[in-house]
Amino acid sequence: MASKDLRVDVALRSAEHVAIIMDGNGRWATNRGWPRLVGHRRGAERVREIVRVAPELGIRWLTLYAFSTENWKRSTEEVLGLMAIFARYIEREADRLATAGIRMRFIGERGRLDPKLQRLMAGIEARTAGFNRLNLTVAINYGGRDEILRAIRAVAAEAAAGRFDPADLTEAAFSDKLDTGGLPDPDLVIRTSGETRTSNFLPWQTAYAEYEFSDTLWPDFTPDELAAIIARFSNRERRFGAAAR
Repeated sequence: MASKDLRVDVALRSAEHVAIIMDGNGRWATNRGWPRLVGHRRGAERVREIVRVAPELGIRWLTLYAFSTENWKRSTEEVLGLMAIFARYIEREADRLATAGIRMRFIGERGRLDPKLQRLMAGIEARTAGFNRLNLTVAINYGGRDEILRAIRAVAAEAAAGRFDPADLTEAAFSDKLDTGGLPDPDLVIRTSGETRTSNFLPWQTAYAEYEFSDTLWPDFTPDELAAIIARFSNRERRFGAAAR
């Protein structure tokens, strides 16, 4: 658990929306001579811990990048194993999330996912829809370019049907067409594992987000490290294009 003193300080000046690219599960396992899926299972345990402490750190929205549109390129064994881990997480965490007052929702294109997983996703979204202690969003089969293309198609379809004038399109209106419609933009994006790519994660929404790149592999990413990152964030000056004071 995050240290008490740091947690209190962070809660006063927090990043309210934190998005995390959870990277390094496979390498964590490979470094130990274990199958990659062992790392993914350990990563799911880390998700449980980070979700538990997030509200204590002043986080109101937590968005986690779990599976990208490009991750289908991995081996069939790994992809099927990941899907099973997602399903087990939802089944095992449903009661815990509801008891804690945490709302869970998903972004990404669901049509390619297993029907059972889709039902579990819809079920926990419905069950937790009224909660707001923490808004947990998980990106599964998500890609930022794919999301933007789907939103463009939706706008184009409405325009073609005469229900919308493209001249009236605003940034806010377009944002509502994205999977994240209704969510605030992230304040802070964290990527673990030492990689410094953004990997097609929320490109529209993170235009002015602050970034932190941690060398820690995701299964080793602790609440204390998260608290330290948020503490550093609280000292940054966010100008959103304006001149420095």
